[in-house]
Amino acid sequence: MAYAINSDRSKPWNGLPELPIDTSYCETVPVLRQLGNTKAALARLQGRSAVIPNQGLLINSISLQEAKASSAIENIFTTDDELYKAFSQVQAQQPAGAAKEVLNYREALWSGFGYLQGEQQFDFDYFVKMYRIVSGYNDGIRTPVAQIYIKEGGTGPNAGRAFYTPPRGAGIVEAKMDNLINFLNDDATYPLDPLLKMAIGHFQFEAIHPFRDGNGRTGRIFNIHYLTKKELLDFPILYLSRYILDHKEDYYSGLAGITQRGSWQNWLLYILKAVEVTGNLTFNKINDIVNAKDAIMHHVQDNTDISRPETLVNALFTQPFTRVKHLQEFYAENTARKYLDILTEQGILEKRMMQGSAYYLNLELHRILAE
Repeated sequence: MAYAINSDRSKPWNGLPELPIDTSYCETVPVLRQLGNTKAALARLQGRSAVIPNQGLLINSISLQEAKASSAIENIFTTDDELYKAFSQVQAQQPAGAAKEVLNYREALWSGFGYLQGEQQFDFDYFVKMYRIVSGYNDGIRTPVAQIYIKEGGTGPNAGRAFYTPPRGAGIVEAKMDNLINFLNDDATYPLDPLLKMAIGHFQFEAIHPFRDGNGRTGRIFNIHYLTKKELLDFPILYLSRYILDHKEDYYSGLAGITQRGSWQNWLLYILKAVEVTGNLTFNKINDIVNAKDAIMHHVQDNTDISRPETLVNALFTQPFTRVKHLQEFYAENTARKYLDILTEQGILEKRMMQGSAYYLNLELHRILAE
């Protein structure tokens, strides 16, 4: 069955086909072969993360990097230091600029994960909630008044022209979102491997482009939430946006390949490969972080008189920057400062003064996350 393509990019693609797509597009030999490799990588990651006693180690560090990479895809850039500093002080004062955008993404990542616990399925409220957090707006599905279209980039003769115009009209976006949501939730009517459903659902969401802004970030958050909802991951710790950022042109080319040529296989192979590569990347980062944590734990136990060393080291691996106040739940203020200064003298931490406040950087954790 031929896939109906978008014949005129300057007009709203109200003819965007409903889901499901024909199985001939997603059950090709190359796709099924890659699907096997991807599932193996995810299973390995799931097995490794399940045995880590301190999930906060992953929850904060990996999700911050995912948030940073996803925001960078939208040309929202922040340095590691700006991001980690903002995260370490977020309860004391609200960050601004790019760091705030990245932390909004991380908030959406965990807010959506919590929303989908138990019997809760994907619905309009889920997508609107994610959009509102990442964008900072309070509206919902865009109205026909919003003349949204995707522009050609660059400086060539076609720069600024419509590259793609999403569906538009009274009730049209809502109807297409209804179809997408039914496809995602109803595995009896639409029996398909969840990794393929995620890839198809991501394209469909981006093609519908239901919001005025933040569609790309919302769609990438959805990817991870779909994997956790289908129990392929216990926590949203997959560093998926790293691959998309490194292969950004292929990402947009894959989306355009479907709208313009009906090329589903290339898109599915791209997303499946992204999950495989980042599954392995996240697996390796987990191992590196755990090994670094164990090495520092042994050093603290053997070379210092710090009390409750496990408590201190766990705190140091919850986020790259630690402040004295982060430890005051466990130690008196002067004791916490003394311990942090001891580890600074021993080269485990680096003390940085920022706007009159002391921040202690976990050098090993920072190095691992930056790789």
